[in-house]
Amino acid sequence: MYSAEFQKSLHEVEAAREANIAYEPARMSAEDKERLLEAYHPDYKKTEFEKLQFGPNKGDVVPRELCEILQAHSRITADQIDLNDVRYDVDVLIIGGGGAGASAAIEADRAGASTMIVTKLRIGDANTMMAEGGIQAADKPNDSPAIHFLDAFGGGHFAAKRELLAKLVCDAPEAIQWLNELGVEFDKTSDGTMITTHGGGTSRKRMHAAKDYSGAEIMRTLRDEVLNRGINVVDFTAAIELILDDKGNAAGAVLMNMETKELMVARAKTVIIATGGAGRMHYQGFPTSNHYGATADGLVLGYRVGAKLLYADTLQYHPTGAAYPSQIFGALVTEKVRSLGAKLVNSEGRVFMHPLETRDVAAASIIRECSDRDKGIDTGNGKAVWLDTPMIERIGGEGTIERRIPAMMRMFANYGIDIRKEPILVYPTLHYQNGGLDINADGMTPNVENLFVAGEAVGGIHGRNRLMGNSLLDIIVFGRNAGKNAAAKSRNIEMGMLTLDHIAAFDAEREKAGVKTSAVSPRLLPDYTNRHERT
Repeated sequence: MYSAEFQKSLHEVEAAREANIAYEPARMSAEDKERLLEAYHPDYKKTEFEKLQFGPNKGDVVPRELCEILQAHSRITADQIDLNDVRYDVDVLIIGGGGAGASAAIEADRAGASTMIVTKLRIGDANTMMAEGGIQAADKPNDSPAIHFLDAFGGGHFAAKRELLAKLVCDAPEAIQWLNELGVEFDKTSDGTMITTHGGGTSRKRMHAAKDYSGAEIMRTLRDEVLNRGINVVDFTAAIELILDDKGNAAGAVLMNMETKELMVARAKTVIIATGGAGRMHYQGFPTSNHYGATADGLVLGYRVGAKLLYADTLQYHPTGAAYPSQIFGALVTEKVRSLGAKLVNSEGRVFMHPLETRDVAAASIIRECSDRDKGIDTGNGKAVWLDTPMIERIGGEGTIERRIPAMMRMFANYGIDIRKEPILVYPTLHYQNGGLDINADGMTPNVENLFVAGEAVGGIHGRNRLMGNSLLDIIVFGRNAGKNAAAKSRNIEMGMLTLDHIAAFDAEREKAGVKTSAVSPRLLPDYTNRHERT
């Protein structure tokens, strides 16, 4: 089944395992990290970025795939829509049915606002469902939000908006308590104490988990709460354009039934964008760990009405995406595997980096190992490195893998690989949209009144890199935040006349800038008819 070269490398990994367990490589200096990132991280590959020619972020560079859809034509023209024919009329319209959207809906409903979720797939079809490793919160005696802030601020290259990051870490303990009370089955000791572990870039054990089903367990609980509350959820319906009123404030959205293509008007006093990430854009041809609908819709919708983007040039490539077998190419191998003791090992059986470096540094290290150092393993679908999972059982004892990361064990077992006995092959996979729409601490965009954003569609919470466990945290903290504040604001809003004039204005800007394109956006679903793969 395996080539001789493959078998030789596997034997060297197994032979070096005992020595590698005891070996603790030094962490890199800040200077070494910066040199590594500049040389190998995809965010630094200038040929893969283009400058925006018009719009709120004119002059900024973004991934070329994102540039195309941000500057694209709308799917509709204003004369196609009768804005007086209102199908839905609510206080709070939430676009997106993942963890951020569900959290926002629960809090908006609790506040007494009429609330609706619209989602182009089904509620729960989101990156939240696919998150595995855990959720951070400084709620142990040896920890504090201040220490959590320092870890995350440094891990994000000191670029996070301080007020957003401060809210994230200060609201984290209460977010865990809120989820626990809703019924999330966190890992606990026999006396009820929550079990916490390290993640990459953390100085304290603050990762709370539900085995390695953390996101699925959180999403299950949030979805049940949304449905139990009777909150209106419109599935298989996409928001394809925001609606403003004649004062320039967000006032709803044009919706499209994904099956029939019927267009509908949803009027709302406040709008929350919670559309998630962009992994299915496959920037630079990378595989992705993201769900099928992650196509940057919220960034397009917000940008077209004048909301600014922040750090849209930075993405997170999770260092450990499955590289073999091809059936699960790009699937997430949770960082929890490394927090439990597995180390990254090259083709010669050597540990080449500290196992808990930040994700950008780890991804760049793997890319370097597979390119310039030529120490990767040929999988038949590119090069990869080993993640030596049998170390976990040697360190934690027999049964640790099945007890702590059962989803990982079962995913690979489906293809005849027992990760308790065999290492697995990994390579970076497109995982997270660090950048997104700019918001204030109340969750509202500074440029468009009554437009709120939560979750992965936000830019600035994490800076230019995100630590493990802070994404599940931000969908709860900022989802709840947006829901509460949007509901409160909706009580005092007198809406003006609905308008789609911004579509023609955006078209005029495009023409003035000399941008020629036949693209339309938002993309809604990925296009696999002409996709290039990584090399």
